[in-house]
Amino acid sequence: MESYIIILLCTAAFAAGFIDAIVGGGGLIQTPMGLILLPNLPVSTVIGTLKLPAFSGTSFAAFQYLKKVVIQWKLLLIMMFLAVPSAFLGSTLLTYVSNDFMKPLLLVILSLLLIYTYAKKNFGQHVAKEHSDKTQILYAVAISMVVGFYDGFIGPGTGSFLVVAFIALMGFDFLHASANAKMVNLATNFGSICLFMFKGKIIWAIALPMAASNALGGWLGAKLAINKGNGFIRMFFLVVVIGTLIRFAYDVFYK
Repeated sequence: MESYIIILLCTAAFAAGFIDAIVGGGGLIQTPMGLILLPNLPVSTVIGTLKLPAFSGTSFAAFQYLKKVVIQWKLLLIMMFLAVPSAFLGSTLLTYVSNDFMKPLLLVILSLLLIYTYAKKNFGQHVAKEHSDKTQILYAVAISMVVGFYDGFIGPGTGSFLVVAFIALMGFDFLHASANAKMVNLATNFGSICLFMFKGKIIWAIALPMAASNALGGWLGAKLAINKGNGFIRMFFLVVVIGTLIRFAYDVFYK
């Protein structure tokens, strides 16, 4: 493989790790670049190969958040435990069917999400909900299973959806939502990697250098998010949602 292709993929992986560490959505950069630069490989092989750098970047970002943000470990471990098999099932389904039918629905959902987040200035700025332990666990189970399956089956925007779920359902602010989203996203990536390794869909010569680049981007992005706080993360979140909208709009109307 030409060295310039590896360099371009690593550059995309760094940018993806940086963005993903702040609000999620790194797949919007990494996935299209992988599909463009590796056109002769099966889509499932490209997606499987890209899961390793995604896992690497998320790991480094999560480590930075854990040093600064208080985590409800009991709740989070339940979510991570359930997210692994959910993502595994989603990736299994991806190997058999196309996910294109979901994209028009996601386009509508993201449009509404963008409007709501922009209009509601205090969205994600402070912890507002007081749930009972039982209600929190129910929400946690629903979030981990639905978003975990989504990550395995479709992928792009998973981190952003997790952030929204933690804010809207659990009452977290943007900083705590981002921290918890990283941990759950780590589990969903792990579930998908297990499936793609089992299927022999990972090209390690591509995945490993990209993983190092994504990890560096994740480390820097998390440090910036922690230092800048909720206002900065909210602004970044709006930008990423717009990017996600453009991506799905292209898939729906021009493919």
